[in-house]
Amino acid sequence: MGGARDVGWVAAGLVLGAGACYCIYRLTRGPRRGGRRLRPSRSAEDLTDGSYDDILNAEQLEKLLYLLESTDDPVITEKALVTLGNNAAFSTNQAIIRELGGIPIVGNKINSLNQSIKEKALNALNNLSVNVENQTKIKIYVHQVCEDVFADPLNSAVQLAGLRLLTNMTVTNDYQHLLSSHIAGLFHLLLIGGGSAKVQVLKLLLNLSENPAMTEALLSVQVDSSFLCLYDGQVANEILLRALTLFQNINNCLKVEGRLAKQLPFAKGSLFCLLYGEECAQKMKALACHHDVDVKEKALAIKPKV
Repeated sequence: MGGARDVGWVAAGLVLGAGACYCIYRLTRGPRRGGRRLRPSRSAEDLTDGSYDDILNAEQLEKLLYLLESTDDPVITEKALVTLGNNAAFSTNQAIIRELGGIPIVGNKINSLNQSIKEKALNALNNLSVNVENQTKIKIYVHQVCEDVFADPLNSAVQLAGLRLLTNMTVTNDYQHLLSSHIAGLFHLLLIGGGSAKVQVLKLLLNLSENPAMTEALLSVQVDSSFLCLYDGQVANEILLRALTLFQNINNCLKVEGRLAKQLPFAKGSLFCLLYGEECAQKMKALACHHDVDVKEKALAIKPKV
């Protein structure tokens, strides 16, 4: 019996020892939140080293913002923006960064002549813009971002980052009016941009097209007749379906307003003339026989209204 008791105590000791080792391991690893490790840092620059996946706490974010505001080193600036942008993907940190005065610090970096820094700043603002309260501070950059998007190299990373930010800023109706004077530029970019740019511009225009208050601004814009090529049957579905949804949204908004499109006076060459002209009507008729069910369904929904 004594031997069995001794064996039992030894086994218990091993279990307790293993538990203690695990606790020490967890302490040395640091606490975890959301499956990611929070690690202390001896200096602000340490926060930009190693894994960008570490979630920073408020004190660390404050250090990072101070570093971003005070450094002139482009390498450190870019790393700091990447780290900050990744942390801005978490809702808690979106609020913390705003409360620490971080939005203008990041916003100032979109003025950088360094294209990589500019892109990272736009990406960080994009993540921050998911928070509605943050949008009230980010809205001051909308006009500049629009101008930069049109001036930046076609299909560049900076251009796409800017378009993503503008898309986020127009998810609700609050700031869509800020883009009213830039709609013509968006349609021009839609026609000359590559596949990724076309999709991103269409996402942005779709946001605007859902708001009846933006309908006249959209329909009155002067658009090149090549726009109707977006309704050709061979166009990639990710573009074609969005282009059809744009038309469908405008029809729906006119219905909400209780008006018929043909009752509105629009100049020749306007989006109105293209969408409600004979050529587009023929394209909708052809798409009503499209092999893709979703395309066919949208074209049939639009066809009676043209």
